[in-house]
Amino acid sequence: MGLRDSFSNFLYKQAEKRGWFEDIYSSTIRYGGRYVSDDNILESSDVYELLQDISNQMMLAEIVVEDLEGNEIRNDPALRVLKKPNHYLTSSEFIKLMTNSYLLQGEVFPVLDATQLHLAANVYTELDERLIEHYKIGSTEIPAFMIRHIKNIGTDHLKGVGLLQLGKNTLEGVMSAEKVLTDKYSKGGLLAFLLKLDAHINPQNAAQSKLIKAILDQLEAIDESRSVKMIPLGKGYSIDTMKSTIEDDKILAYLNVYKKDLGKFLGVNVDTYISLTKSDLEKAMMYLHNKAVKPIMKNFEDHLSLLFFGPNSEKRIKFKINILDFVPYSTKTNIGYNIVRTGITSPDNVADMLGFPKQNTPETQAVYISNDLSKIGEKNATDDSLKGGDGNDKEKGTEDN
Repeated sequence: MGLRDSFSNFLYKQAEKRGWFEDIYSSTIRYGGRYVSDDNILESSDVYELLQDISNQMMLAEIVVEDLEGNEIRNDPALRVLKKPNHYLTSSEFIKLMTNSYLLQGEVFPVLDATQLHLAANVYTELDERLIEHYKIGSTEIPAFMIRHIKNIGTDHLKGVGLLQLGKNTLEGVMSAEKVLTDKYSKGGLLAFLLKLDAHINPQNAAQSKLIKAILDQLEAIDESRSVKMIPLGKGYSIDTMKSTIEDDKILAYLNVYKKDLGKFLGVNVDTYISLTKSDLEKAMMYLHNKAVKPIMKNFEDHLSLLFFGPNSEKRIKFKINILDFVPYSTKTNIGYNIVRTGITSPDNVADMLGFPKQNTPETQAVYISNDLSKIGEKNATDDSLKGGDGNDKEKGTEDN
């Protein structure tokens, strides 16, 4: 017992000394790693930007119901639910949240509860001996007809993979590096001083402790680059500046390599995407659409169709994206000008693309070529466009002349 007491007293005295030491040097700065989670993953600007670009395309998609022949069913009850899924999310917010959860978590669970659509969290799934999937939230089992398990398939048939799993190590490294730089410059840069004493630091030496504390107070008071402090030191004391262990160029070089890798876990080559956005925004959006958005749309369509209509229905939910939503207005006017040169807002499809109201007349609903206002595909279209007759008026008019 005596040995144990002696050891405990030793630890207690060491703790007292350490407390005194840390009290003097209370301005130390420590940097730890960052652990990625749902709460902080969007703090990485690159991840946030890519998620925004992908989920915004999904959010802008028009959701329709079609039959087997591709005919649109306008008044289907499923559309009313999808347009107002629940009391706390709009349709756009719901689709955006579902897309972000799918990309980050690798899976998402839409639940259809009568006339409301929700996204379930903390769902436990398992297959029984008949290979039927069961869903539980806590101890409550959710009926299979009410819920779908939308998975970003990797190599597991029962669980999807997302950025939080696939890119966890890369993401934590990037977020830690970003935090180091952000903290450094939010504090105005890191400047450390090394106080050298020829004598041993003695916690019992009150004069020594008082002097050290006074020096530290003076150094901490330097809060502006224009401030100049004169600190007279006695014999045996000197102050040196310490080189920062944070080397910006090396951290930036690391970020330039690994930040781009995060896009690959979302299905996008960031170098290709950035270069396209600089040269041709339309090509960039089409690249993003084909590489990342289109597969998500197909997966969502499959699962939502089964959720709303079951496996035996001939109806299907479709996401329709107008890629022209992502091109500059000047490009739209050029497209409209190439379609028809007689009037920039005719026909109606051009007017709608440019933001003008449709006229909804037979003439504006037809598509014309050149500046003859000739209806494509109509017999004797050129003659009819000139005289409005059956094609003989032009010949008759020529003979009369």
